[in-house]
Amino acid sequence: MNQRLFQINRNFIICFIVSASLSAVVAQLLSEYENQITTTFTIGVGYGIYFGIFSVLFYLDNKNRYKQMKSSLIRKELFSMISSFGIGEIIYLVIRWPSLYYFLEIGIEPYIASLVSEVISTTCYMTTVTIFLRKTKTF
Repeated sequence: MNQRLFQINRNFIICFIVSASLSAVVAQLLSEYENQITTTFTIGVGYGIYFGIFSVLFYLDNKNRYKQMKSSLIRKELFSMISSFGIGEIIYLVIRWPSLYYFLEIGIEPYIASLVSEVISTTCYMTTVTIFLRKTKTF
């Protein structure tokens, strides 16, 4: 596997661990609310945590490399990445929201429901993004 793709996937995993853990806590804290509210807020908090951490890690991994690249190449690479992430996010949300909501509806403990839903949707997300980054020859 290419080094940059390895870094992206490493960052995904780090973000996943932190985001999934804190999302599970949020889901449990909101367990007294309606399931659709718990689901929506849990996913929102997860997004904020995930992308906050991912942005910092991505910056730290690439700041020196981008200083040496032409701006047109940087734009092209970032556009490909954003496109790949966007497709991955659509798949993530299509899986995450209904699965978390369903697990809550059938009575699974909120923190377990959140973790299981996160594992399923993040696996699909990582797979999709990795495939698209390879197909677009971004990495």
